Amino acid sequence: MASMNRESTSSGGLQLTSSAFQPGQAIPTAHTCDGADRSPPLSWHGLPSGTRALALVVDDPDAPGGVFTHWVYFDLPVGTAGLPAGVPTTARPEPGGIQGRNDFGTIGYRGPCPPPGPAHHYRFKLYALDQPVALRPGASKDELIQAMQGHELGQTELVGTYQRRG
Repeated sequence: MASMNRESTSSGGLQLTSSAFQPGQAIPTAHTCDGADRSPPLSWHGLPSGTRALALVVDDPDAPGGVFTHWVYFDLPVGTAGLPAGVPTTARPEPGGIQGRNDFGTIGYRGPCPPPGPAHHYRFKLYALDQPVALRPGASKDELIQAMQGHELGQTELVGTYQRRG
């Protein structure tokens, strides 16, 4: 049975990890607005049988105005086993797939940038899908979630934290 803590969860054998931070631990400054704001490296394995595409959503449920989306990435090819650090903030970056619009209003990854105060939790959620969602570049998280309905074969989550001091 999947773990239900705030650090990491998975369904089946699907797992998501990062060499930059451990589950429940601090995301390095290089991957935040206080550093280079580069996406962290991610790796996955254990894709469910029948997976034809992957989608990734990164959000902050602790944001003052409600859940804040930092990255929307979909139609990732199943032949990939992860993403390198610093995925370009273009609509169709290497190694494939399409990036959507984050809540900063830009395409691609924008890292943690919480107001000073308690640490925020950043959820990196990977979805295994039975078909590509075929949305346009710049699609929102809500559009992606709607397009994935009925096509999700599995999901996993990696949670990192980040805190800015005043």
